[in-house]
Amino acid sequence: MTEPRTPEVVGSIVDLRERIAQARAAAIAEGGAGRVSLVPTMGALHEGHLSLVARAGELADVVVVSIFVNPLQFGDPTDLDLYPRTLDTDVAKLTPAGVDFVFAPTAREMYPNGASGTTITAGPVGSLLEGASRPGHFDGVLTVVDKLIKISGADVVLFGQKDAQQVFLVQSMVTDLNTPVQIEVVPIVRADNGLALSSRNARLSEAEQDGALALNAALAAASAHYGAAADALAAARAVIEAQPLVKLDYLVVVHPETFLPVDDDYRGPARMLVAALVGGTRLIDNTALGTTDPDFS
Repeated sequence: MTEPRTPEVVGSIVDLRERIAQARAAAIAEGGAGRVSLVPTMGALHEGHLSLVARAGELADVVVVSIFVNPLQFGDPTDLDLYPRTLDTDVAKLTPAGVDFVFAPTAREMYPNGASGTTITAGPVGSLLEGASRPGHFDGVLTVVDKLIKISGADVVLFGQKDAQQVFLVQSMVTDLNTPVQIEVVPIVRADNGLALSSRNARLSEAEQDGALALNAALAAASAHYGAAADALAAARAVIEAQPLVKLDYLVVVHPETFLPVDDDYRGPARMLVAALVGGTRLIDNTALGTTDPDFS
């Protein structure tokens, strides 16, 4: 039986490129394709992240997980300071998962010229929904993802479906910029009670955990009552409004090809997204409507 291998933690861009090149060459020499997969994270890893890592190992010979709390994604410096940094714990979780490298750079390593350097703009969709609550957030996401793809030379990059708007924008970016990389989207991982896994769930009290189940229940109701978009919205809203601990931020049905809200009488394939405050914790979730999709059960 193969012993778990602790991933090599690398903080330098130059060193990471060198180590990946060596690992790719070694994989080819052993008869592999030499493919490299990348799982971008900000750390505080949970089973949802580990599902991405497991899929990354199926798709490539060399697996890289980045752990970087990206300052460009944070509008509030206090939120940036409070974000959990758990590198040692995260590396321990990745040790049984077959990860080759953990890229854990400093902000100065990633942005030597500071936040005023070149960035990628997410466009109109980036200012909607999550972007409306967090202006500039998706510009920061796309900028760091683009940099991580180029730094790692990844052949495939993995994201979770829970962050559906992020997935759409990353896919749009690589298409628009002709980036030669495969984007692999992994289904949402849920707890046994149906709550989508998130590092934020740890902030919920027991009562709030119960209240948060309204998000998943609302999506299930929408799916069950989807004839037109208005039907799904009404069914989901009724579930959420019945739960006093949940304060709705947005509930919307979007077209999968544009990520823009559809008309009330729209009846084709779509995705419903919800964001809400449960106590003081903001949670998001989503599901496909009008189509068979493995990300929701």
